[in-house]
Amino acid sequence: MQLRIIHQTRYDYSPPVVMAQHLAHLTPLNVPGQTVLAHRLEVSPDTVTPLHTPDAFGNQRCFFTVQTPHAHLSVTADSLVSTTPPQPLPDSPAWDDVRKHLTYRAGAVYDPAIEFTFASPFVPRSTLFADFADALFSPGEPLLECAQALMTHIHTSMTYEGGSTAIDTPALDALAQRKGVCQDFAHIMIGCLRSLGLPARYVSGYMLTQPPPGKPRLIGADASHAWVQVYCPTLPGTTWPDWPGSDADSQPSASEAPAGIWVDFDPTNNHCGWGRPTQDYVTLAIGRDFGDVSPLRGVIQGGGNPMLTVSVTVAPPAELATLSGS
Repeated sequence: MQLRIIHQTRYDYSPPVVMAQHLAHLTPLNVPGQTVLAHRLEVSPDTVTPLHTPDAFGNQRCFFTVQTPHAHLSVTADSLVSTTPPQPLPDSPAWDDVRKHLTYRAGAVYDPAIEFTFASPFVPRSTLFADFADALFSPGEPLLECAQALMTHIHTSMTYEGGSTAIDTPALDALAQRKGVCQDFAHIMIGCLRSLGLPARYVSGYMLTQPPPGKPRLIGADASHAWVQVYCPTLPGTTWPDWPGSDADSQPSASEAPAGIWVDFDPTNNHCGWGRPTQDYVTLAIGRDFGDVSPLRGVIQGGGNPMLTVSVTVAPPAELATLSGS
């Protein structure tokens, strides 16, 4: 499947901004099951030569500066990606064996996934998270089956309600009120897993949605999305099926087997799979929580109270070209 994503962000300032520096995470990733075919980032007004660099998590980021006074800022990311269907959840070790494997022991081999077991600015570790998930993690049960049960539990016990939380609403507050948006659902699932000693990370991206029957797709009516990845290490006796989006000729040998795999879970829509929740998902960036992968952030001098407008469109390329006339 090919998908085109147009992500437009506009700030209107009164009085004008004197100078601004911004950091954008708006370039999709090349990951198993997803290939970036084209991407461009357009900024108005003109900027000092932008700097494109990877961050600590392997995401592509763009740093740019606007050094002239401006009453508005427009940032448009236009991407074309190809995705392949995910694979079903593979067999996995017991969750408590995974936790034991990642517990610090002198002389043990370091697994980088351990960093995703710790608290992060948007996701604390808490007994409230652990208690919410505890009944779903019986001793000896497979990790990925437990994670799927937790995903479904969040999906059924939480209410999706736009405007019920803000971008900085603590995850524990969203859990207490049992409602929120995709960012909250993802933070809650990550908090539950980390509070049980299991690595989990935040995924920022997009999802293809379908208009109501008989209705046209509306340009700009989609939104960014968020979900979760759970880490499953390769323990003794563990074997994985073919990697998502690859063929037999590109598979690693047994001696090159990965130290572990990350599997996707979307508690907002109750979808999961290895490689992505479904083929309709596009991975943009990965981090500890939303704070690591905010699509656009910055520092401005002046500007008063800015007005923000964001529009996102995800569609097959031919359909989007027809609708937009591009």
